[in-house]
Amino acid sequence: MTQRFRYGLFFLIPVIVILDQWSKWLILNEPKFNALGCLGDRFECDKIELSSVFDLTMVWNRGISFGFGQSDGIMRWVLVLLTTGIAIGFGIWLFNALRKMTGTALALVVGGAIGNVIDRVRFGAVVDFFDFSGPWFGWKIPLGGVFKYLEYPFAHPTSRDGMLGIGFPYVFNVADAAISVGAVLLFIDQFLMSQKDNTAGAVTADEARTPE
Repeated sequence: MTQRFRYGLFFLIPVIVILDQWSKWLILNEPKFNALGCLGDRFECDKIELSSVFDLTMVWNRGISFGFGQSDGIMRWVLVLLTTGIAIGFGIWLFNALRKMTGTALALVVGGAIGNVIDRVRFGAVVDFFDFSGPWFGWKIPLGGVFKYLEYPFAHPTSRDGMLGIGFPYVFNVADAAISVGAVLLFIDQFLMSQKDNTAGAVTADEARTPE
């Protein structure tokens, strides 16, 4: 990876942060959502229905990406410190990365992490709004017996009806998307590309030892 490409990746980080914060600013300033008014609510504030697949739903997330590990109080600052530490560590890794895919993945994760940290410091929770939870095209799966509890993490208590909509179950934001794409690229790079490089290196070493 050239220095020019590396500098471009460091430029990508603030671009992700600005895009993330700008999109959240639009949501926070949309009266329909009443975002700041429902800051203390652990569930969705309000939504704008756009299609059978995608809606805009304002949700305050006090956990990690996609709502995992909901935390308040001191745990809010633990998550801030943890996420900041990860961003710093990945930033150092980016500075020393050799492959373009490694650098791109790290830049996406760092930019997304910073975007969500800003929210957590400002509000104690992260602004989520991209909602692909469905049910897509009205498709639902009836839940009976113990399976009814599968609905609990995804539905407000007032909207639980014993049916699980078919769709992506989490509400997320630009930062979450950047982190997810970066994590997938990093997995591909570290576990697939690295193995390929190691295999190629082993073959080259064997060829070097082969007598003519």
